[in-house]
Amino acid sequence: MRKKRTTGFCGPAWPRLSEAGRRMIPVLFAMLLLAGISVLPAFAEGETGDVAGAVEQTWLAAREQVKGVVNRVVFPVIDLVLAVLFFVKVATAYLDFRKHGQFEWTGPAILLATLLFSLTAPLYLWKII
Repeated sequence: MRKKRTTGFCGPAWPRLSEAGRRMIPVLFAMLLLAGISVLPAFAEGETGDVAGAVEQTWLAAREQVKGVVNRVVFPVIDLVLAVLFFVKVATAYLDFRKHGQFEWTGPAILLATLLFSLTAPLYLWKII
């Protein structure tokens, strides 16, 4: 005869877990273990704990690398995408002009303004930062 589950000091006995619940326990344990291992304390320099000074020092050390990547990669990609969008928008506006007889300037004007803004951004951006 099977023993009946009884309630203990802490309340009713744990219900039986389904197969999916049994498979989730090792996964949850592994996630907790990984989270516990990957958490490291962050220390600022010196005994004062000056976090702002540590962040500023890191930025000063990496500023030239960031400027180089942004000037050589990010801005040219943005400029290329905006130029392609501008010419596509001008072409579609021209086709709409031929079809309806009215040229819509808003889309091409906005894309031209953003393209000019993006082209001139490296000239003034690094003076601000």
